[in-house]
Amino acid sequence: MERRPGVPRLLREINDRAALELLLASGPLTRGQIGELTGLSKVTASQTLARLEERGLVEVVGEQAGNRGPNAALYGVIPSCAYVAGLEVGPDSVTAAIADINGEVVAEVTAVPDGQDDPVSVVHNAVVKACRSAKVALSRLRGVVIGAPGVVDPRTGDVRFSFDLPHWHEGIHEALARDLRRDLTIENDVNLAAIAERAKGAAQAVDDFVLVWVGRGIGLAVVLGGRLHRGRSGSAGEIGYLPVPGVPLAEDVKATPGRLPSLSGGLQSLISAEAVTELAREFGFSGTSAADCVTQAVAAGPSGDRLLDEIASRLALGVASVCVVLDPGLVVLAGEVGQAGGTGLTSRVEEAVARICPIRPEVVTSEVAGRPVLKGAVLAALDQAREDIFAS
Repeated sequence: MERRPGVPRLLREINDRAALELLLASGPLTRGQIGELTGLSKVTASQTLARLEERGLVEVVGEQAGNRGPNAALYGVIPSCAYVAGLEVGPDSVTAAIADINGEVVAEVTAVPDGQDDPVSVVHNAVVKACRSAKVALSRLRGVVIGAPGVVDPRTGDVRFSFDLPHWHEGIHEALARDLRRDLTIENDVNLAAIAERAKGAAQAVDDFVLVWVGRGIGLAVVLGGRLHRGRSGSAGEIGYLPVPGVPLAEDVKATPGRLPSLSGGLQSLISAEAVTELAREFGFSGTSAADCVTQAVAAGPSGDRLLDEIASRLALGVASVCVVLDPGLVVLAGEVGQAGGTGLTSRVEEAVARICPIRPEVVTSEVAGRPVLKGAVLAALDQAREDIFAS
């Protein structure tokens, strides 16, 4: 096999990338620290920093006092050298966040479609509004990731099906890229929540875990070996359609007048937000949302135990099915029901799963506050932008 020597240009690219990755991960460092952590000599580290400065990627941000001699200059990545946009799309609103290359969110805005059905117009308006708020030109975005509920085809990047977004169909990915004049990614919203959980939440440093999202519907994100598993068609994690004994299949209730097909049949009939709210009323709890009902049950102490036990037993049907197939190291409960239930719910799910299958998983509540889907979209966009910078 032919072996090619490491030409100077290739070595420079490798060194530049190593130094830039280090600065992005560890913050301001001196030339000596960069050399020590990357294995570069002082001369090579200096040359690398000079090239990165010339490209407008790093600058001197301060000094570090030493024991002897002059203070050493501290180098940091210039935050404004690149920006990204992360979006969370729902049936009633679109939230867009603009972040600099360090991941600092500099603007976040929410736009209401106001009767507009065209996804391109809705997304365009949200991105433009966010860019204006951040005082960042649209042309400076180096990564754009859109989180949407539904099945996203990993081969085409299009939403194949989304009950909440009926106008998102084949061809939307290309239309959005053409409108914004840049590459972009559409990703399932629960998958993005898992990205945020692994970066900043309960699944940090965990390579194999699943995230169960219980909100309007129920969804699942699967992370194996540190990578999202989407499946051949992007349908991995559509746990709401899991057949459950005693519950109609989704196909059997599609034609039932007044029912929502995407939330009827299978596991989703038992554990969606709507189902939890109806269940709570049977146990004497009422609220404006499923989260309110679960919060009341947790606060009620022993009188709320029966409701929590029933929610856990229903959730356990899905979690156990996943565990006997994947045996993940961790199960994270997210979404409004998972967050509201806290440890009172997670401990019950652990016990219920252990009763019906030979695995007792570790079940925890999500630790990502705020908008995990939006945070995951920003993180995914940052990965794209940084890779773009590393490769340029």
